[in-house]
Amino acid sequence: MKTLMIAASAAVLSLAAIPAAAQAQAYGTIGYAGVDAEGADVGAIQGRLGYKFTPYLGVEGEAAFGIKGDTVSGIDVDMKHEIGVFGVLTAPVSPSVDLFARAGYTGATFDTSLGDVESDGFAYGLGGQYNVTQQDGIRLDWTRHNHDDVEADVWSIGYSRKF
Repeated sequence: MKTLMIAASAAVLSLAAIPAAAQAQAYGTIGYAGVDAEGADVGAIQGRLGYKFTPYLGVEGEAAFGIKGDTVSGIDVDMKHEIGVFGVLTAPVSPSVDLFARAGYTGATFDTSLGDVESDGFAYGLGGQYNVTQQDGIRLDWTRHNHDDVEADVWSIGYSRKF
């Protein structure tokens, strides 16, 4: 009897997982990020890989590599890289528009004429995506990085592709 109950429970759980798996979605983005870090305006190429467990809840990893530096008070500043992981809460407004909020942890390294600056900490942001097709979209977002040594506001725009 115990074996039958376990087998029946496993069968029910596997059937319940089919709709959840059908709603799951992997995606990637590539784009440009403008970074205002303590007055230094630098630019980066930014990429993300994400996975939505449901239409509303997901996780994404992010990496960015600096391509544009700045000079602040005679000090040259370049972003070497940034990496982070976020939990994402999405509100599908229509088939063409999604709004989202995200929160997570990031780390970044900046190269300055006075030496490298490394920082990490909490990050959060808001954004939206316009879905041009069922697979392709344009994403715009803002993320605030509250690190111990550096605070930064990042605006990014990019191409999004669902897999």
